[in-house]
Amino acid sequence: MSLSLTGVTLTYPDGESRLTALDHVSLEVPRGGLTAVVGPSGSGKSSLLAVAATLITPDAGTVTVAGTSTAGLTRGELAELRRRTIGIVFQQPNLLPSLTAVEQLQVMARIDGRSAAGSRGRAMDLLAAVGLSDRAERRPHQLSGGQRQRVNIARALMNDPTVLLVDEPTSALDHERGAAVIDLLTRLTRQRATATVLVTHDRTHLTAVDRIAEVRDGRLRHASPTH
Repeated sequence: MSLSLTGVTLTYPDGESRLTALDHVSLEVPRGGLTAVVGPSGSGKSSLLAVAATLITPDAGTVTVAGTSTAGLTRGELAELRRRTIGIVFQQPNLLPSLTAVEQLQVMARIDGRSAAGSRGRAMDLLAAVGLSDRAERRPHQLSGGQRQRVNIARALMNDPTVLLVDEPTSALDHERGAAVIDLLTRLTRQRATATVLVTHDRTHLTAVDRIAEVRDGRLRHASPTH
């Protein structure tokens, strides 16, 4: 398994007591597999994604990413693990307004210590993979909402992650563009052999995912294949 959560419990301070966000959650996602995590607002979906991304350390349980247990890792080691093995697609693309689509991806290579010039070829290949070769030199204001989200996805893949974590990618898109984004994520998961977790409140476009896991009140209530 490329992503494994075992017995994960996460609580937050709530006045004089603590609120349980995740309650003994276990989830395994293999490379080349796409698991959709669904549930109502406040159910624990975002907390699960944050723990999987190593952005939050759980109170109990283990998180293993690409064979590496996160237990006991320092902040610097966790940052290195994220940079090398985890791609995150945020709900809002948050593209830098002054950069073109290809430059948005090249920034990720520079963060990883590689030259922007040397990474242009990979950036162009990823833009081609998401159908934006002809928009490589466009800035965010020149792109549609769906196109900006596709740049967001390509950017998350720039450092060739093993694990891809996706947060509500269709929330700001209409039905047709939302369906196209889910189809794209499904295809890229297979092609790039990522272990992909898609968090969403919308079940409409999930017919092609491998599993649907339902979170309610911090517990993983149900996980089943979709076909």
